[in-house]
Amino acid sequence: MLDILRNIVRNTDRLMSQIREGGTMERHDKITLAAWLSLPSMLAQLSTIIMEYIDAAMVGSLGASASASIGLVSTTIWLFGGVCSSCSTGFYVQVAHCIGAKDMSGARNVLRQSVMASLLASVVLMLIGISISGYLPIWLGGEADIVDDSSFYFLVFCFSLPILQLNSLAGGMLRSSGNMHVPSLLNVVMCILDVVFNFFLIFPTRDIEVLGVAFTVPGADMGVRGAAVATLVACLVSESVMMWFLCCRSKMLHLNDRDDEVKRYWPSWSVVRKALQIGMPMGIEHAIFCGAQIAVTRIVAPLGTAAIAANSFGIIVESLCYMPGYGIAESATTLVGQSLGAGRSQLARSFARITVGMGIAVMSFMGIIMYIGAPFVMPFMTPDLLVQQMTIDALRIEAFAEPMFAASIVAYGVFVGAGDTLVPCIMNLVSIWTVRISLALILVSSMGLNGVWIAMCAELCFRGIIFLFRLSSDRWSSVKIKK
Repeated sequence: MLDILRNIVRNTDRLMSQIREGGTMERHDKITLAAWLSLPSMLAQLSTIIMEYIDAAMVGSLGASASASIGLVSTTIWLFGGVCSSCSTGFYVQVAHCIGAKDMSGARNVLRQSVMASLLASVVLMLIGISISGYLPIWLGGEADIVDDSSFYFLVFCFSLPILQLNSLAGGMLRSSGNMHVPSLLNVVMCILDVVFNFFLIFPTRDIEVLGVAFTVPGADMGVRGAAVATLVACLVSESVMMWFLCCRSKMLHLNDRDDEVKRYWPSWSVVRKALQIGMPMGIEHAIFCGAQIAVTRIVAPLGTAAIAANSFGIIVESLCYMPGYGIAESATTLVGQSLGAGRSQLARSFARITVGMGIAVMSFMGIIMYIGAPFVMPFMTPDLLVQQMTIDALRIEAFAEPMFAASIVAYGVFVGAGDTLVPCIMNLVSIWTVRISLALILVSSMGLNGVWIAMCAELCFRGIIFLFRLSSDRWSSVKIKK
């Protein structure tokens, strides 16, 4: 098995070098490379979903209120996490372009400067989050019985933001160099650790029996608060190993290279300016997009605790479908970024079509699985029969959106690799605010939670269509790569 993995890694490195060296690539080689790069990321994304399923089931066993306390602040967590991700993207896309142009010293200098810049940004974000953590659940319309746990969960998340920032940066840098397996493996490890820590922190000390042997399992009985602490500790372990590998073991990006004539750690304006050009539209988009998600939460909140919990479970379960799409999008960003960095726009367009087609195929299949499997999954997530049925109905509505959702996800990854983020961000925002929010407001009064999810399905289909239209225009591949 190890020999097979080593051969895959060697062949991936060989094909990636063909991009930088200007070698001819047959269609079979392109598909093989896209698949090999996508598979580790897809597996890592799926492991994240499995972790979220187990997390949700562990918390869900405590009752609907426990699930709702996390679901209430989940969209705000995505907002802060998305801003961290966009900050990382602004730097690692530059690294992909440098590697494509065979400027390894320049790539390492961007990495050095990105660590300091990203940390500063995440600390500012952390302080903002801490200052609002006590008020956020109230602003979002949470009921009195979930406000305290919801506030604590968000507070712990805010303390973890610098860790999450470095984890995102290190993973993006490794992927930009073509190394998908290390960040993917460490993501899987983080998920396993999170589940293990949850097992001890969420529940009280209890007796269990395995194969007829009784054990006493110690527990902290922290409930929702234990889930927050478990995630923080697991992320800290993963981030530490990821940063060590990036800075000390990466073939292209290790920072102990003595051949680098200039070793600058304090961010230069030229690097920061490029990062802002790429990442700022994404950051603003994440902020406005998650503002829309928060608006959806406000629309759902008056429907009651069961609806909030069902909406949260639906988002978690649906992520089983769309997270593989994000894995393929990561490989699309790397392939397109290095191709354009090497001045090979035709190759970049070819990789774009291949990866988008892969994403649509995979997520269409996952949508079918979700439609059929929803009734079998939900009993493991929560014992509440009302929450189960509401979630199943929502998921079966959403299954029809998965093909076009895939098109928008992977096409967005293509545009990010090209450094073309402004127009796609505007497209995303126009789509969600004009289609999803307006439809949700119209349908919620007569159809309840189902109306909100019908609005989401319609918006995702619309978004996929406009992204495919932009992809077919090839305007994104004419964006000038600044070096």
